[in-house]
Amino acid sequence: MKPSLALLPLGLGLIALTPVIPPLQPIETRQLDPIAGYDDRLNSDRQKLIAAIDRSLRYLDTPNAAKAYRDYPVSGITRERVRRSLVRFRQLVKTSRSIEDLQRAVQKEFIWYRSIGDDNQGNVKFTGYFEPIYAASRRKTAEYRYPLYRKPADFSRWAKPHPSRRELEGEDGLLGADSRLSGYELVWLKDRLEAYLVHVQGSAKLRLPDGKMMSVGFDGNTDYPYTSLGKELIKDGVFPAEGLTLPMVLGYLRENPDRLPNYLPRNNRFIFFRETDGAPATGSIGVPVTAERSIATDKSVLPPGALAVIQTEIPDKTMEKRPVSRFVLDQDTGSAIIGPGRVDIFMGTGPTAGDRAGLINTPGKLYYLLLK
Repeated sequence: MKPSLALLPLGLGLIALTPVIPPLQPIETRQLDPIAGYDDRLNSDRQKLIAAIDRSLRYLDTPNAAKAYRDYPVSGITRERVRRSLVRFRQLVKTSRSIEDLQRAVQKEFIWYRSIGDDNQGNVKFTGYFEPIYAASRRKTAEYRYPLYRKPADFSRWAKPHPSRRELEGEDGLLGADSRLSGYELVWLKDRLEAYLVHVQGSAKLRLPDGKMMSVGFDGNTDYPYTSLGKELIKDGVFPAEGLTLPMVLGYLRENPDRLPNYLPRNNRFIFFRETDGAPATGSIGVPVTAERSIATDKSVLPPGALAVIQTEIPDKTMEKRPVSRFVLDQDTGSAIIGPGRVDIFMGTGPTAGDRAGLINTPGKLYYLLLK
């Protein structure tokens, strides 16, 4: 698919064609920040980075990858070039003796493509996501009342518009036998907000009463856009627009549980799940995602499986935000991740990962690397 053209009337019956700006633009190395490619985690998780690269290479050999790159809208970015770039980068990661060696080699051998961001000036908004661990039960009890649902067998034949969230689970989340989804319950959780957060994150590890772990993953959704609870709270004047984080949203809703029936049904995008038999969290390109090495972007504009560099701030394990420049693989997407100005960083599994992910709401830069 070639870049679309916008028609602008100029008067006197004349029409000019103005090309849409490509989402990625090559830049000169001299335009880069001095820390670009100085990967702060290289010495501590080199093998994890190599494993993430191998997963992208596995994806690039699939028919889905061939289809995704067939009409990719940026000239010169092809599946084969992305693949060759990953193979060479993998060699450099294995053989580089230091972070500085890798940084120099990458700046010498690769062209850096900068995302135009949300303002055509390269400014990108970063957020974080994670895989939660919650208590759950395979059967409904007085304690475990809030279900996650399997995708109905006849879902492809559901008329549109699809039922709203309120119609599927009720205002209080307990519609039960009166729901169109009755009989498709997969597992029940204790806490309605936790069940909702599994919808937002798309996967979870669930600790059952006998101590065993169950894993669930995304298996489809109703045909609605994602509505952010944070934006709804800002719209209602509960929080100012600047500086809102996930812990602040969750704290407000836990302190005011009577507000859940007001806010949760505003997000009509309803997620269905399947049991994944202990598999790790998996991205939209069908490979496992790696903590702090996998990102989610809008795959309609940015290249799936490709090598990228993010420059932003990420909280460390003391929850203090620190500037980072990090090599990552583009392996996932999300319903709230739209356009070239949004990136979601996968932070891992469990409470600490969740705390860190919830604090990421920061600006930064996004680059993709391809061999010259």
